[in-house]
Amino acid sequence: MCVLIPCIKPKPVPQPFNLIFPPEIAFNPERLNEELRALANAPDDAEVRLLRRSIDARSRQIKVNINAEVYSGEQAPPLSPFTETTWPDVSTKPKAVIIGAGPAGLFAALRLIELGMKPIVLERGKKVRNRRRDIAAINKDEIVNPDSNYCFGEGGAGTYSDGKLYTRSNKRGDIRRILEIMVAHGAHPDILADAHPHIGTNKLPPLITALRETIERAGGEVHFDCKVTDFVISENRLRGAVTADGREFTGRGVILATGHSARDIFDLLHSKGILLEAKPFAMGLRAEHPQSLIDQSQYHMEDRGPWLPAASYALAEQVSFRGLEKGVFSFCMCPGGFMVPAATTAGEVVVNGMSPSRRDSKFANSGIVVSVDEEDWKAYKELGPMAGLELQKQLERAACNIAGNSQHAPAQRLADFVEGKLSDTLPETSYQPGLKSVEMQQVLPPFIHRRLQTAFRRFGEKIRGYYTNEAVLVGVESRTSSPIRIPREKETLQHPHLKGFFPCGEGAGYAGGIMSAAVDGERCAEALFNQA
Repeated sequence: MCVLIPCIKPKPVPQPFNLIFPPEIAFNPERLNEELRALANAPDDAEVRLLRRSIDARSRQIKVNINAEVYSGEQAPPLSPFTETTWPDVSTKPKAVIIGAGPAGLFAALRLIELGMKPIVLERGKKVRNRRRDIAAINKDEIVNPDSNYCFGEGGAGTYSDGKLYTRSNKRGDIRRILEIMVAHGAHPDILADAHPHIGTNKLPPLITALRETIERAGGEVHFDCKVTDFVISENRLRGAVTADGREFTGRGVILATGHSARDIFDLLHSKGILLEAKPFAMGLRAEHPQSLIDQSQYHMEDRGPWLPAASYALAEQVSFRGLEKGVFSFCMCPGGFMVPAATTAGEVVVNGMSPSRRDSKFANSGIVVSVDEEDWKAYKELGPMAGLELQKQLERAACNIAGNSQHAPAQRLADFVEGKLSDTLPETSYQPGLKSVEMQQVLPPFIHRRLQTAFRRFGEKIRGYYTNEAVLVGVESRTSSPIRIPREKETLQHPHLKGFFPCGEGAGYAGGIMSAAVDGERCAEALFNQA
């Protein structure tokens, strides 16, 4: 009797390497591959797979730790399993509504497709390609389109950001999975290996477009210029949304992923008596230094050379004011980046930062912010859950008013700010609309202003050269996170008082960046599927 035994092809077994290289090899793909192939005694066409790369700058002799594999004579597995994924056709499947096409909304949509549901994504802003005109208008003409700006539009605020892809929320979901989906949609594979991966604002738009196109090819819907103005609620269940043009979209549940700046959504929820909570957040200024100064202090060398990436920093202090200690910390540090106007309506000035993929600007900027809580917004306590939001608005309006009621931003040299002097001149800046020299104490309340003054002195002791008048402080950095939390049940992720309603991402108070928002989007999609 003849028995056919199937031939099972063994998985390729690579040679692993954990090595230390100088930057000129570690960040030069050709040289790194040559070195690793030679060590593995592998042919020139052997594939080298970078698994982990991190910089050790604790000494003047900078080292780069490399973890890699070399596949000799064997085909390596795909960098991302999602490159071979066939997304199911959900065009006729049960529907779910997603409000917002930022990272949370897009990854919620993709997860719903995997689970066999049809996502209908409603986005108030425009596609990336069309959104660029409104971004140019706010920078050059200082005109703010309230529905299309740095915060609203395809990809949300994440599209025009530094593109940082690391998060401390590792326990909340599968970070590796999110990165692999991004690689399958065009992100550079290095994001799977670098200790602090980022994409860069110039590379994010095509990635976001590719994610949306996958949703559409699978039968999902993505609607732009589609601002939600009302909800469809029946029998204490949120079933859908009504848009400004009168259309109604319904499904088996609604994922609200509108980001931290969709104030009209907060107003809508509050007007309908849907439970909201005021949430601690942070506000302050954005500090811009010459990138060369940060490089010299962090790398302990005069010139970082062509291979080392632009250096970054992270700073934090507990600072007391009137007997109460609060945190002052760096936020969204953008090495080799530039500052941008992030207002979402006329009459306010908000600054943010971003970096291109090469981080090759001559400036380094970071938000330096102070923790804000109910003690600070007690003047608005009669507004209930909207109290912190009102404080945020007041700061942004004050910044706009003092700088001339345009998108010019109030600014002061760093040492002048600490010493209480009006700056006679301001240094060159990356902020396109322009700066106006003011005394920042006219913009910031004392509980922020005084803590920042103390913190900058201390930061100067931590980073050599940080405390300098070569640096400029620009205001206000106020959109660090949502000042409101939309509560949800821990297990079901639904709002405790309204079934079918899944508050999600940064705007609901459950994320703080691209990765944590994407992970939360997936979690909400799974929760909706399980409850549908």
